[in-house]
Amino acid sequence: MEIRFAILYHPSVPNKDLPALSQKDKMRIRSAIEQKLMTEPEIFGVPLRQSLKGHRKLRVGDYRIVFRMEKKVVYVIAILHRSIVYGEIGKRIS
Repeated sequence: MEIRFAILYHPSVPNKDLPALSQKDKMRIRSAIEQKLMTEPEIFGVPLRQSLKGHRKLRVGDYRIVFRMEKKVVYVIAILHRSIVYGEIGKRIS
């Protein structure tokens, strides 16, 4: 497993999103980021449409990691439950 991408986080991710998760979910999400987003985010991330065009999502259980890629950097914008992620993401990208 070769690490090819750097990961940067929106300020809300470490301040709000991660503290709200259980330890089990944090471990699953960390593993997904290390194994998928740091290696091949263009393969594992599903492109989003409409107002979120240019962004991608990675499903980890009931949570979604929403990110965008620029060259060799993956910008993680949100790690939230699927029921609220798309309502919250608009606030963070505007």
